Amino acid sequence: MNPLAAFANFFQSGGPFMYVILATGVLCLAIVAERMWIVGRAASVNSGRLTRDLLRLVSIGELAQAVELCRKVGGPVARVAEAVILRNVRDEDKLHLAAEGAAVIALPRLSRRLPFLGLLANAATLLGLLGTIFGLTTAFSAVGAADPAMRSAFLASGISQALNTTAFGLIVAVPTLLAHGFLASRVDVIAEEVDETSVRLIQALVRGGGSAERRAA
Repeated sequence: MNPLAAFANFFQSGGPFMYVILATGVLCLAIVAERMWIVGRAASVNSGRLTRDLLRLVSIGELAQAVELCRKVGGPVARVAEAVILRNVRDEDKLHLAAEGAAVIALPRLSRRLPFLGLLANAATLLGLLGTIFGLTTAFSAVGAADPAMRSAFLASGISQALNTTAFGLIVAVPTLLAHGFLASRVDVIAEEVDETSVRLIQALVRGGGSAERRAA
C-alpha cells in the first residue's frame, strides 16, 4: 500500500471528526505560511550592519542620508530608527518617546494572528480527544447490540476510529505549536534588535552626532 492510500484509509477510518481536524490543520497552515512571509522579511534585515551604518552617518552629521538609508532598508528596525532621527532633537526623553511610538506601530504587525496558532493547536488536540470518546462510545454501544459473531469487528472499527482521531489531532497540533514557538522567538529577536538599535542611536544623537538645527528630511 502506497503512502497516499495508507493515509486515505487512516483518514476514512477516523470518522467525522477527521474532517473538522483537517479544516483546523489547513487554517493553521495558512496562518503559518503568511506569518513566515511577514516575519521572515523583517528578520532578513541585517540589523547589526544597519546600526553601524546609521551610527557612522550620525557621527558625521549626515542625518538626511541616514533617513534615506532607513527608508531604503525598511523593516521594523529601520522604521524605528527613522522615527528617532526625524524627531530632530537632542533631548533623550523625547527621542525615547519617538522610538517607543514607532515600535508600538511596527512590532505588533509581526505578532498578529500568532495567538491563534496556540488556540488552534489546542483545539486540534481536544477535537482528537473528542473523536476518541465518540469512537469508543460508538464501539461499545455497537458491541452491546451486535450479534456475537460481529462484536469483534465493531469493536475493532470503533477503537480504530478512536485512535485515529487522537493521532490526527496530535499530527496537526504538534507542528503548529513548534511553528508558533519559532515565530514567537523570531519576533522577540526583532524586538530586541529594535531596542538595541534605538538605544545606540539615541545615545549617538544625544552626544551630539547630529545638530538639532540640521533638517533630516
